[in-house]
Amino acid sequence: MKRFLCTLLTGTLCAALLSGCGKSESGDPDNAQSVQQGQTAQAGQGADLSGIYNGTLEQNVTIRVLENDTAIAEGYFEELINAFNEAYAEYGIVAVDANMDQYCNLADDGPYGYGPDVLYQANDVLMKYVEGKHIYPIPAQNLGCYDQVSQAAWNAYETEIGGVEYTMGVPVNVQSSMLYYRKDMLPQDWEATWDKNGNKIPDMVENWNDMYRYSKEIVERGEGKFGYMRSLYDVYFSSGFLFSYGAYVFGNNNTNADDIGFSKGNAEIGANVLLQQASLMNEDCIDDSVTVNAYSKLADGTYFATMTTPDVYALFLKELALVYESEGLSKEDAAAKAAENLVIADVPKLPASGDLTEENPESIPLKAMGGINGYAISAYTKSPNACLAFVDFATSYEMTMKRHAYLGIVPAREDAAQAAGGISEIIYKNLDDGNIVVMPSIRAVEQMWTPAQTFFQDLAKDAFRTSDKKYTSLELIKEGLKAVDQQIYDAIHTLAAK
Repeated sequence: MKRFLCTLLTGTLCAALLSGCGKSESGDPDNAQSVQQGQTAQAGQGADLSGIYNGTLEQNVTIRVLENDTAIAEGYFEELINAFNEAYAEYGIVAVDANMDQYCNLADDGPYGYGPDVLYQANDVLMKYVEGKHIYPIPAQNLGCYDQVSQAAWNAYETEIGGVEYTMGVPVNVQSSMLYYRKDMLPQDWEATWDKNGNKIPDMVENWNDMYRYSKEIVERGEGKFGYMRSLYDVYFSSGFLFSYGAYVFGNNNTNADDIGFSKGNAEIGANVLLQQASLMNEDCIDDSVTVNAYSKLADGTYFATMTTPDVYALFLKELALVYESEGLSKEDAAAKAAENLVIADVPKLPASGDLTEENPESIPLKAMGGINGYAISAYTKSPNACLAFVDFATSYEMTMKRHAYLGIVPAREDAAQAAGGISEIIYKNLDDGNIVVMPSIRAVEQMWTPAQTFFQDLAKDAFRTSDKKYTSLELIKEGLKAVDQQIYDAIHTLAAK
């Protein structure tokens, strides 16, 4: 780590941070001074942040870092803080686990001194702290990752205050929908019967029509098994089916909370796709049962496929390996077999018509909802310069690649995404191509979840109703979505104002 420390200290950000201590490794005090001045001039595209980051590392301080539960459980977070602490030992800076629930509320805890110094979360969670000034803006252009991160990812953390643009967080990884499936549950003759275009990829994982057909085959065997399964009430995953046919959350690129768009375009067609999928599931799809059980149910063969985010790949892999071990394989052989048979792929394409029974339909991409997970710095920290150094360290190429290795995340850094290859490159391209709809970064997004969840839950229930079905036509589905729009609008502009 000493080599990495030297590399870090000669970087743009650390030259600025250390110039006040006379510790610049470049050996050029004038250059260090210009970098520090550049930090003020460039940060936040014109914002002067010198009142927060003064260019001098606080010494002999402890910074509390709030990471997500999976990173802690899988050992990545320990690796990160150990590496950082070694690199910054000579300054007495120590990063520790904040030891708080990953969904703690900084607005409640921060003012009383209980909050973390650095937070890792999705952009919609972090950006709600902009209102109330609970997080500090970041001098993004001076970070080592700046030029490597897609502008679409930076956009998720940008806000305008008083005509000045500020960057409030630093992207780490891209979250979006991915398809997980069991290769060993494919038909033995799939290359002959389920590969119409001859591209060596099973048709059922390339398009939702063939997934529907294969799921129907599995269910009709009567073995208690299912093809594709997903908790359809989950807004994060189900909303993408609406977006694909013209819906949106808020107008003006998700910044105008006066314009609610769940019913816009031909959103009802996307909702009807979900209803068709529900018809081949069981009632677990109505609530969060599939989400909770997906790891074990995919592992024991009850489910052929599900859709979730790439950062939980390690959890699926671990569960599948345990099943193979229980069948008599050694730990090493079980792990190898699990890695071979658990496949993570891009989400299938949708039929333009929305009819999952159509033969050879025109296909369109699924515009999946996504998020940009990243770091923010608490406005209540007493060590902003040390926190900034931690964020720069944690978003370096080396640590991003380790995060990918431990957790299977999709890096927000282009160089890391290319090095990781496979799914990382696919999702990075989907983000740049506009096929990932990043969750809104305005506080009004908090009012979206309950009305939309209630609708998707009710829609899924309709697949199991008999004489009292509610969504028997696209027109009725459209009316249901219009009601969602109104409920969200009321929650934002009426209920929240009281």
